[in-house]
Amino acid sequence: MDVPTNHLNQPPAQQWGVQGGWPPAQGPVYNPLPSFHRLSLGPPQTWGSSPHSRGDPSGRDQLRLGPEAQLSAANPPDLRGGNAPPCRPPHPPQQVCPSAAPPSIVQAPPLQTPESAASGPAAEGANPRPSGGFDSASAHLQLQFPAGNTNFIPPGAEEDRHASQQHPPSASRYGLDPDSLPSAVKVMLEDRAEWWGRTFISEPFSPLPPLPTTSCVTEDRGNASPSVIRSTCYCLPCEAQAGALSRLPLGALVTPLGRPNAAEAPPPLCEDSERVDGCSSCGASMCPPMSWQDCGQRFYCPFCGKLNEVAWKHYQPTTGVNGVRVDADLRPELSLGSYEVISPQKEEPAALLFAVDVSASAQRGGHLEFITQQIQAVLSSMSREAGSCSVPVGLMSYDSRIHLYDLSPQRSRPHMLVIADTEEVQLPVREGLLVPLRDAIESLSSVLQLLPHVGADHDGSSGAPVELPIQAGLAVLQGLKSPGKLLIFHSADLMEAGNSNNSSSGLFGSNKPKSVFQPSDQSVSLAKECVIQGCGVHLFVLSQQDVGGAWPGHIPHLTGGALTSYDHLQGPPDQDRFGRDLRRTVETDCGFRAELQIFVSKDLRVSGCYGMFVPGPSPAHVTMATLDRSTTLAVELAHTRTLEEARGAVVQTVLSYTLRTGQRRTRVHTLTLRCSRHLQETFRNFQAQTLLSFYCKKMYCSVLERPLQELREELQTDMTAALASYRKHCSSSCVSAGQLVLPRFLRALPVFINSLRKSEVLLPGLRSSIHQRLQLRCRVLAMDPRSTVQHFYPPLLPLLPSDGDSCGSSPGEPLRCTAASLQPTGLYLLHPPLILLLWVGNQVPACTLAQLFSAACFSSLPSGEMKLPVLDTPLSVRVRSLIDELSGRTLHSRKMLVVKQGDACEEVLQRHLVEDKSPNGGASYADFLYHLHFNSVRLLQ
Repeated sequence: MDVPTNHLNQPPAQQWGVQGGWPPAQGPVYNPLPSFHRLSLGPPQTWGSSPHSRGDPSGRDQLRLGPEAQLSAANPPDLRGGNAPPCRPPHPPQQVCPSAAPPSIVQAPPLQTPESAASGPAAEGANPRPSGGFDSASAHLQLQFPAGNTNFIPPGAEEDRHASQQHPPSASRYGLDPDSLPSAVKVMLEDRAEWWGRTFISEPFSPLPPLPTTSCVTEDRGNASPSVIRSTCYCLPCEAQAGALSRLPLGALVTPLGRPNAAEAPPPLCEDSERVDGCSSCGASMCPPMSWQDCGQRFYCPFCGKLNEVAWKHYQPTTGVNGVRVDADLRPELSLGSYEVISPQKEEPAALLFAVDVSASAQRGGHLEFITQQIQAVLSSMSREAGSCSVPVGLMSYDSRIHLYDLSPQRSRPHMLVIADTEEVQLPVREGLLVPLRDAIESLSSVLQLLPHVGADHDGSSGAPVELPIQAGLAVLQGLKSPGKLLIFHSADLMEAGNSNNSSSGLFGSNKPKSVFQPSDQSVSLAKECVIQGCGVHLFVLSQQDVGGAWPGHIPHLTGGALTSYDHLQGPPDQDRFGRDLRRTVETDCGFRAELQIFVSKDLRVSGCYGMFVPGPSPAHVTMATLDRSTTLAVELAHTRTLEEARGAVVQTVLSYTLRTGQRRTRVHTLTLRCSRHLQETFRNFQAQTLLSFYCKKMYCSVLERPLQELREELQTDMTAALASYRKHCSSSCVSAGQLVLPRFLRALPVFINSLRKSEVLLPGLRSSIHQRLQLRCRVLAMDPRSTVQHFYPPLLPLLPSDGDSCGSSPGEPLRCTAASLQPTGLYLLHPPLILLLWVGNQVPACTLAQLFSAACFSSLPSGEMKLPVLDTPLSVRVRSLIDELSGRTLHSRKMLVVKQGDACEEVLQRHLVEDKSPNGGASYADFLYHLHFNSVRLLQ
């Protein structure tokens, strides 16, 4: 069961429910295959000829989608299982020219279930290949099925929590050897080795880029870097029917402020008055795909298909047969995929506003003095920096009332202004509420020193809802017409807005059934006001209780901020985390009042946009209060007409935002993709890591509208249909029913999809509270592709060499994310983006424990959250340096848990070992791959 009983029958969501995807736009849109399960899989398709064939110069590997691909309602396959008939090989696939590039084929030794151990060799027709797992040239995995009827277990049963009691967590019920399955780690290591020391040339119609987890220098030659815009497929199908046959999504991941590699230069700047104007019809910005005509007097816009006149002040003639302007190399907008425009518009600089809870319960908690000391330390450090001393800063405190502070330097001391009427916050004054830091540092220091000693309200109020300081901070920014960051430090117990006591009426104030992930109407309304003002809310929850009541994190995340909670702030680990989080929140550069427009080729449309933002009327136009360098959105594309293979497809994102200084800028990214009429080319140009990030954002947004079980089934159904389609239409050699056929760059997709399906958001367990799932969903939705992959398949690093010597100079290569990789004599660091886990085997030598933990033996080593002691040993220095390096890559600090083998807290580690059965009930990788293959073969019978 995914959600409480009273939430199972969810009605259609209100307008807010379209955050993760707008309703389909009106217009001519192909929908040839509404359900692949009803596709009549008849004789194989015929291969035609095409002069544009990439696999064979003669063009014999074109897939012609003819009348054979038709719908039929007769005998739809039952993917839920039951007693299935014996596996039979599908119809022989089409024979193609031997010179065509084959799919990646992996030949593994026969994998047998206990029932089929004596059933003989593999089915006749299988490709006999030497054992040894995957290689880069092929992708067939040999699976040996039992003879006779197969007792197929339906997908729902794979999540039985009690199944793991009889088998190891990574073992398969069907006898599959987990070590012989496609390895996501090997795929990442191969890609890293392939691009080591090389430069990726990003140009129009470029091939697949390096994976998001591979650090590589990119050279912009007309296409934006994959660090800022990355397509799910780099060869789009020309026909909508072919796209529907693939059953994989067409779209792009957009990180508008993505930071390039350290060896790359940032996007070049140009003045708005000096750049060549873009399309006057659709509003798209100038970019290399604009084609010039009439000797440079007009240009063709690929986004709307119209011709535009060039202003005489920007006219330059063209040269060559391709009609390239003579000044193309001198203008970024004519030659580069990414550039930035400086606008003459000037706005108010972004402010920094602090709101501190001073209620009676906050003072009893003992956090107030520590909080004010940390704020004072950060402000003192900023005041010494030339670029930060001019930032407008404000301070307020609150309990059941709002206390504003006039920090005007003309006053001898700051004045406190009390607002008792909190129903509708009205500012008594405006001057002095936001003052440049260099002029207000002394006043701020005096107020922060006095706050812990000021008595709370005499009425004995225990606190106020977090909406109150948000409303007050928003009023301050609106009164001075400034964007900014609002940092709230809430120490009292959490309560719902409108409740005068601490009793919460539940997650939502109304009895109307909703998804547990859907925010309240008040939160959405307040978040919209923050977006209009450009106010990013960052909430630090410091109460001893778990985040409860009306979950306060919707507004922070919808405004580009964050919610960070601390259980025991008195402890050194939490205090260190709080200090690092506060500094990073203050120092991280953001864009304010951001508007993102998405333009696509005239034969495509934007059918959905997914991410943490307040939705607008169109998925192609997104408005955000703030965004940082890691904020990523997923854009889904759909065909409206047939794409032209010669022109390709173009995607452009135009981000208008305000810097901290108030300067308005526009950042333009353009990506030109190839198109093909061959379905095989489409499959070859998908990447598993990009698809994982896309699916994650789409599914995590869809939880507002649809039941969790339906979403998990959709992921499995789409994967099954994609494997069946590739097997039927793109397999270049005869395969048996025992062979799993995968495209080369999708080898790791099954393990990624399985990890997503059994994540705590989509597959809740009793060990995760609703509030933890809400927090996890919001954080993951804002991640970039690299962090998303590391979240769903976290790197597992051995800290000791295989011989157990603690003097190794560096950690080993990452291991497969399974309990079988953990040896009792080893130390392992698992580092997903949100937590650090240090696993210690029970047979680690005592000298190693002393060098790293200063512990005498394994039994004396404490487990749980801790900070490694600073020891002058090679192992301690190396591990602490590694942890610091990994922590520097994230925007928020992470807890570090020491997990001892056999300890109770080992369950936290088990949740991240994604190839194993999950403690929440998710299937192991081996079992999930078995179900995918079994269903894909049945789909073709």
